[in-house]
Amino acid sequence: MGVFGRLIDLLKSNVNDLIDRAEDPEKMVKQIIIDMQKELNDNTQKYGKAKASERLAQKKYEEAQKVSANWENKAKAALSQGNQEMAKEALARKVKADEDVANYKEMYDSIADQTEAIGNQVEVLKTKLDEAKAKQAMLIARSQAADTKKQLAKSVGGIDTASAMEKFDRMEEKVQRKEAEADAFTEIAGSGQDLELQDSFQKIESDAKVDAELQRLMAEMGQTPAGGNEVEADIADEQ
Repeated sequence: MGVFGRLIDLLKSNVNDLIDRAEDPEKMVKQIIIDMQKELNDNTQKYGKAKASERLAQKKYEEAQKVSANWENKAKAALSQGNQEMAKEALARKVKADEDVANYKEMYDSIADQTEAIGNQVEVLKTKLDEAKAKQAMLIARSQAADTKKQLAKSVGGIDTASAMEKFDRMEEKVQRKEAEADAFTEIAGSGQDLELQDSFQKIESDAKVDAELQRLMAEMGQTPAGGNEVEADIADEQ
């Protein structure tokens, strides 16, 4: 495929086409730019040589015209002097010069047409190269974006979503169980303190009842406990 075919691919195809045709679209695009630049340089050199050939053919053509005109002037001069033989000789030379004029004219026209075609091709190449360079950055950016998107899709596709969510659910369940255990221990600890306090109050109440019963029995039996005066006074007060 020539450079023009590859140029058409570059300007008309999208990034997906490039990816299908090459492992690395960025390198392909850069290589196309290099190939186009090389062809532009080659055609520019050809254009320069063609232009030189055109100028040489034009010079030969113009010189042949001058020679023809010169022989015609000599034939006129001979006739003006009544010398037809010399006039004929001059005109014979003019006829030969006219043939050279025709040949150089044909050669000049042909070279001029070729030169113009090469010049137009050079201008087209310059325009297309500028377009390709302008599009190069965009194509590379899109290619890189496509690669990134593809990698992300592969990464996401490689994850077992159901399995991952199941693991998260198990972890959440474990955390909830720990939280419940912590609440239970806190409640138990609080309940233990309440029971201890209740036991203390019950013991005080029980001891008070036992002391009261002891004092009653001792009073009935006429006994006096240690600190008896105070106890008797308390019993008397009660009575």
